[in-house]
Amino acid sequence: MMRFFGAGGMPSTHSALSMCVAVTIGFTEGWDSSLFALALVISFIVMADAAGVRRETGEQSKVLNKIILEFFAERKIRDKNFEELIGHTPFEVIVGAFIGIIMACILYGKLNF
Repeated sequence: MMRFFGAGGMPSTHSALSMCVAVTIGFTEGWDSSLFALALVISFIVMADAAGVRRETGEQSKVLNKIILEFFAERKIRDKNFEELIGHTPFEVIVGAFIGIIMACILYGKLNF
């Protein structure tokens, strides 16, 4: 249940939300509007951050947790490990983006089920 509320995992909700907002702006303001272009650029920045910087931070946390465990096993220096699932894989980001696009289409009435 923590993976549902925590950072990282499938899909990237940040990507889904940012793409949903961008596509909704595209529907309402027009695909050639400067507001849509801005929202799309911000969405790409959010997705790059989720798959790049935040993911690398998670990988570094894994290494730090191993170092603490191996070198300081006899002394307890930390009560809590560093969070390891912080970022997303590129696949999780892409799936989140597609979910955001689909949600915007459903909310705007372009897809009917």
